Amino acid sequence: MNGIELGFLPVSKEDMNQLGWDRLDFLYISGDAYVDHPSFGHAIITRVLTAAGYRVGIIAQPDWQSAEAFQTLGRPRFGVLVGAGNMDSMVNHYTAAKKPRHDDMYSPGGKAGFRPDRATIVYCNRIREAFGDIPIIIGGIEASLRRFSHYDYWSDKVRRSILVDSRADLLIYGMGEKPITQIADELARGVSVHDITNIRGTCYLTKEAPAANEKLRYLPSFEETRDDKRKYAEAVKIESEEQDGIRGKILVQKHIDRYLVQNPPTLPLSQSEMDRVYALPYVRTYHPMYEAAGGIPAISEVKFSLTSVRGCFGACNFCALAFHQGRTIQSRSHKSILAEANKFLHDPEFKGYIHDVGGPTANFRQPACEKQKKAGVCKDRQCLFPSACPGLKADHNDYLELLGKLRSLPGVKKVFIRSGIRFDYLLEDENDRFFRELCEHHISGQLKVAPEHISPNVLKYMGKPSRKVYDAFTKKFYQINEKLGKKQYLVPYLMSSHPGSTLLDAIELALYLKEHHITPQQVQDFYPTPGTVSTCMFYTGLDPRTMEPVYVPKSPEDKAMQRALLQYKNPDNYELVLRALKKAGREDLIGFGKECLIRPKQQTTYKGGNKTYERKNSGRQNGVGKNQGRVKTRGGKVKRKRD
Repeated sequence: MNGIELGFLPVSKEDMNQLGWDRLDFLYISGDAYVDHPSFGHAIITRVLTAAGYRVGIIAQPDWQSAEAFQTLGRPRFGVLVGAGNMDSMVNHYTAAKKPRHDDMYSPGGKAGFRPDRATIVYCNRIREAFGDIPIIIGGIEASLRRFSHYDYWSDKVRRSILVDSRADLLIYGMGEKPITQIADELARGVSVHDITNIRGTCYLTKEAPAANEKLRYLPSFEETRDDKRKYAEAVKIESEEQDGIRGKILVQKHIDRYLVQNPPTLPLSQSEMDRVYALPYVRTYHPMYEAAGGIPAISEVKFSLTSVRGCFGACNFCALAFHQGRTIQSRSHKSILAEANKFLHDPEFKGYIHDVGGPTANFRQPACEKQKKAGVCKDRQCLFPSACPGLKADHNDYLELLGKLRSLPGVKKVFIRSGIRFDYLLEDENDRFFRELCEHHISGQLKVAPEHISPNVLKYMGKPSRKVYDAFTKKFYQINEKLGKKQYLVPYLMSSHPGSTLLDAIELALYLKEHHITPQQVQDFYPTPGTVSTCMFYTGLDPRTMEPVYVPKSPEDKAMQRALLQYKNPDNYELVLRALKKAGREDLIGFGKECLIRPKQQTTYKGGNKTYERKNSGRQNGVGKNQGRVKTRGGKVKRKRD
């Protein structure tokens, strides 16, 4: 069967002919391979449009070397939609060390090279070549996080809004179901794309400066943010403050001779609206044209997972989710989620295991407080940082009920939770029932959690809870598992080289890992991605919340030493750890004591009785390296001595 017979949208002229379509209404250009699953942005947007009665076709990962690949489905009637994919294309292509990645989970066979750097800009340029003056609407995570002037880690400079650089007409930021249908309806009515200026969740360019009023805030201009780091930090602070659908204001940023205007964010989806989005007729897998290449690896983790919520009021400074989806929690109904889970039961690949039930944070199922529903999220107060807000309502009852219903479905053996769990929020719940059921039913031996660090200095800049909160969670986790008779473990996500982190902070974390017998297999270097408060700190050396200076580890040596300290047991890291401890003045941690991180490099010869002892140390740390000793007798014969 071909894609059309299976229910996919057209990807070729043959598909269009089979449907009896002579022309598309909208063409969607995707940086990801075509996967018709609601975990993929292009799938949701195209399904929302087709449900509204529009004819939509998809060209996924076109050859960007010429305009011809963009013309294969013909010129659409109303416009072209562009999304770089589920990841920013530069993050997709490069590691935190700016080294090229060799794989791409969103491409055929998991191979890299199917999309260009800065995909949104490249695609828009080719579309202009292919179709000339046609409405172009950009969206997705890349466009959303680059909507204002922004620091670009890969070029190490402040770039203009992607709306300016791409020459697109409109930019949709955040989740786009509402804006895209409104834009489509306006275009279908014959309204010029240049006159569509009042839709929430969109940005547009204008040559005339909007008149100042109480519903509008001006940001420092592109030129100011490019030339003055303090101005850049001021802009980021304002952008963060106004990212709320209820109280957010119009934001304006001058770019040379034009003005970028961001309308307020879209209002949160109601539960019924969100249910409708997830009830659309997704095929729930990749297009069959990828079968020969081995399919699309990204589908494996999400095919039998359930999105239950959007938004995150955790708002960690290094995470862009709050800037993209917002801090207001939006949730699906139990009925909607159970209907999707029931579809799993008819899939021959389903083995009885639901891989996840969650979202940005799994255990958020409702807004943080009643106030948010009417007044929006607080402008100058976070819900969980530096400690839980007194108004926070920590309640897992609805989530527990949902999980219980999913466990009871016939054919379901296990329901896992693999989205992030906010352990600080969990501890705020006075009822332990969720914690117990989490350990009893929803972990497969290991629970991944994200303390990220334990140094108060670093946690302050991350916007994460204190070490004592994580310690309390850890203690309770093991107590509950002991009562249940289960041997389950915590796997902490840790980050090195975050702004604010000094060598002493990294050493403090290494000592914590030693004390608690934690050996991390992987450590994530801080990655300055567009749109985050932490990236602002990295670039400016200022905390935009306070405008106070922040130490930023930037040199390759400093970053390498901090990363090595978190894996101090690895023999390959010995020289870096040694150098770091000496540089930080912590040579007391080089020795044979139980508190030491590594052993010294040394060679000692001493006499005892009629023998001369020579002791050598390989320099490797406790439990990994081996000390070697040799015994010389008076006759000159050499024997190996056990340590």
